[in-house]
Amino acid sequence: MRQIGEIKMAIYSVYVVNRAGGLIYQLDHTSAKTEIEKTFSYPLELVLRIVDERVVVSFGQRDGIKVGHTLLAINGDPVNGRSLEDGRDVLEVIADAENYPIAIKFGRPKLSSNERIMLASMFHSLYVISSQLSPEPKSSGIEVLQTDTFKLNCYQTLTGIKFIVLTDPRQGGVDSLLKKIYEIYADFALKNPFYSLDMPIRCELFDENLKGALESAERTGMYTANV
Repeated sequence: MRQIGEIKMAIYSVYVVNRAGGLIYQLDHTSAKTEIEKTFSYPLELVLRIVDERVVVSFGQRDGIKVGHTLLAINGDPVNGRSLEDGRDVLEVIADAENYPIAIKFGRPKLSSNERIMLASMFHSLYVISSQLSPEPKSSGIEVLQTDTFKLNCYQTLTGIKFIVLTDPRQGGVDSLLKKIYEIYADFALKNPFYSLDMPIRCELFDENLKGALESAERTGMYTANV
């Protein structure tokens, strides 16, 4: 028998980029479940290597663990770069047969502040390039980018401020949400006498109203599926 079920969508994060391509606000709202912990016997079936001072999977995939995933913890102990908190080298611990069976957690690490700033600047450049590539004059830049795991939506105001929302690909009502975020920005940032245009947004009322709008959008943007 078929039943109609509702799957709650997710809004992952919000970015606000100023006219020069600088990141002036960022909020992580809902984290995607990308962490996977498995217990392994010796020898480890996955091939690991150091990339940007992180231990990542370079070959072999199993049970949701994919190439590019970063090693986050060993037996519950967090990994910092290529070392455990007690100073032991991660690769040496994994290479030692006496440490098995061993529980290893993999996943995608959170972006650093510097990485977010760099990516916001890169998107700003791509937005301008896409506008210039258009065969029609006065075209907008990138408004939607979609992958199999997330969807990026961008709304640029007449003054050049960009509002970017990352969501589950099935999340509905994102266009309305972007306009709502712009209203919140106008009401609680621009009308704040202590705020200067293009500067980082640090306003408690902006934060509170934005979070409320995201929660409302998630509730009303549910995806109906046959189960």
